[in-house]
Amino acid sequence: MKLSTYNFLTSMAIKGVKVGFPLKLTISKKEVVESEFNPTFVERILPKLDWSAVYGAAQVAELTEDIPSVQPENIGENELLLQKLHHLLFEIDVLEGQLECPETGRVFPITDGIPNMLLNEDEV
Repeated sequence: MKLSTYNFLTSMAIKGVKVGFPLKLTISKKEVVESEFNPTFVERILPKLDWSAVYGAAQVAELTEDIPSVQPENIGENELLLQKLHHLLFEIDVLEGQLECPETGRVFPITDGIPNMLLNEDEV
């Protein structure tokens, strides 16, 4: 699972959950898969992302020295930061770990890079 995907996952489908975001991420196994850097693509996806979740992913991936805790203004003019965001969002691949609902504590495992977000019958 790419960390860009993590930013879009929520547990809001669980009965009684009002927000369900951001999920608490735990990484047990990850790998870096290099991909071509496209600064325009990174800049265009940023408005769709929640910066606090991006920074939270950076903390879990141990990349907080690369990513500021607050989204800088004029981020498109900082190519070095765009490269670091590209690395975080598109090159870090979470192979094993878990996602935890912030409201219920329900854990969703990540196995072979795939988060299992299926709910039990009583959770819907």
